[in-house]
Amino acid sequence: MSIRVVLADDHAILRHGLSQSFQNEKDIEVVGEAQDGLSAVALVRKLSPDVVVMDIGMPELNGIETTRRILREQPQVKIIGLSMHAGDKYVREMFRAGASGYLLKNSPFEELVEAIKTVVQGKTFISPSVGELIISEYVKKPHAADSAYSVLSQREREVLQLVAEGKSTK
Repeated sequence: MSIRVVLADDHAILRHGLSQSFQNEKDIEVVGEAQDGLSAVALVRKLSPDVVVMDIGMPELNGIETTRRILREQPQVKIIGLSMHAGDKYVREMFRAGASGYLLKNSPFEELVEAIKTVVQGKTFISPSVGELIISEYVKKPHAADSAYSVLSQREREVLQLVAEGKSTK
């Protein structure tokens, strides 16, 4: 039985490239693609995939909040953050939202395949380059205070993102 995957990224060419690459993997099947956070939530609700490969910076609803929403409804789904952001706060917030893995977009494709297989087994996957960063950040400041973003409610985070995207207050 193959691992069912949904790709969530606002860049169509990236989704297409990943989808094409997964066609060569016998035990992984891309069952859907979403271009923003809201459509990712709806697609996961409809398809019930095993894994979602989630971009963090998406319009409408970012990957962190999308992860929270998906896992609230379907906690069995495994989510892997795939981002260009290696910063400590992005990685930390993604894992706090419930992600099972995190890797950078400049990682080799084989690393993404390994991440998918790892999280399906119930384990956590962190890209080696991200792992090194996290360890060094933790050693520097092990008891960092929560970010202002993390104390906002779900609706407050959604409104904040929409305002940041230039939407009106209406």
